[in-house]
Amino acid sequence: MRHRALPLSTLWTNLNMSDVPAWLYVVAFLLVLGPLVFVHEYGHYIVGRWCGVKADTFSIGFGQKIFGWTDKRGTEWKIGWLPLGGYVQFAGDRDAVSQPDADWESLPAAERSHSFPAQPVWKRALIVLAGPVTNFLFAILILAGFAAFVGTPTTPPVAGAIVAGSPAEAAGMRAGDRIVAIDGRPIEVFVDITMAVAHRPGEAIAVRLDRGGSELTLRVTPRIYKSKDSFGNEVRVAILGIEQRGAREFKTVPLLEAPVVAARQTGQIISQTRDVLAQFLTGNRSIKDMSGPLGIAKVSGEAATLGPDSLIFLIALVSINLGFINLLPLPMLDGGHLLFYAYEAVRRRPAPAVAQEWAFRFGFAAIVTLMLVVTFNDLASFGLWDRIARLIG
Repeated sequence: MRHRALPLSTLWTNLNMSDVPAWLYVVAFLLVLGPLVFVHEYGHYIVGRWCGVKADTFSIGFGQKIFGWTDKRGTEWKIGWLPLGGYVQFAGDRDAVSQPDADWESLPAAERSHSFPAQPVWKRALIVLAGPVTNFLFAILILAGFAAFVGTPTTPPVAGAIVAGSPAEAAGMRAGDRIVAIDGRPIEVFVDITMAVAHRPGEAIAVRLDRGGSELTLRVTPRIYKSKDSFGNEVRVAILGIEQRGAREFKTVPLLEAPVVAARQTGQIISQTRDVLAQFLTGNRSIKDMSGPLGIAKVSGEAATLGPDSLIFLIALVSINLGFINLLPLPMLDGGHLLFYAYEAVRRRPAPAVAQEWAFRFGFAAIVTLMLVVTFNDLASFGLWDRIARLIG
């Protein structure tokens, strides 16, 4: 029901972070993270309210309160000094991660009936699930706005040319081939090809083609392509070596159709995120590729310099990733709570308190370790460790 506090380094100076002013990284990061934390926690809050559960605290940020107020329902709304997450603490919760208060059963009957632990398991699961789902819905809303008012890519997935020496050429692909599916995933527009292969270097994939009315399937192994973006960052993506036919085409869609297009795009991003996570877990991708809050701050600042459209689109992407990550079955995250509720629903009783306590300790240790790893990676990507090594040497 919350995002964990993330360690935010203040070592901005002398880092290789392009010419974007340092203050813009901070402001853009808060503009990206702040609304998403509110959206996520508001999902928990409003569904909890619909289920008759009293919220004691709704916090954006951690640590000491900067300012806040208490509404007529007795909920304290506050902003903490560390704006890197948030939480909703319901009545009967011991802490911000919704572990039950040992004394919740001794509350007066009227108060106990509105506490979180007193609710049936399906209500508790619904309240917990509401946070990630709201992140997905928020992203769909943003992407639907882009589809309806800005436009969505409509370039057909037809090979305009095949790059010499590319994996596509080696596999026998030809100009004019229309890509129908990649590993069973339907390809509707040209950008779908990039979404399907960019994160899969060295993996043999099945590319189904339409060639002059006849379908055939080729095995192609994408190859890493390295380049520099406009901010001097190294970009590494896997490619097939297919050039699109003509200029990229964009087209707006009817307002009623826009959510369908947005939901499809959201599904593609979730699928890609799932695949990348699987690569980390299987060792097919190095943990050095993981990025954390500093990396998000860097991308946010760069997106802000490109204009509001880029920053808003980034908010949608981060919202989808936050929703996905919070559904992972790891104690301390929403997915961990849902796992315990599934156990309770099947066994007709909660998991033993000792097991839950140790699971949450493990989850806390895992999250802290992950935050240290990604922060180390972020600082490495900014060149900090290289600079320190040169100073020492």
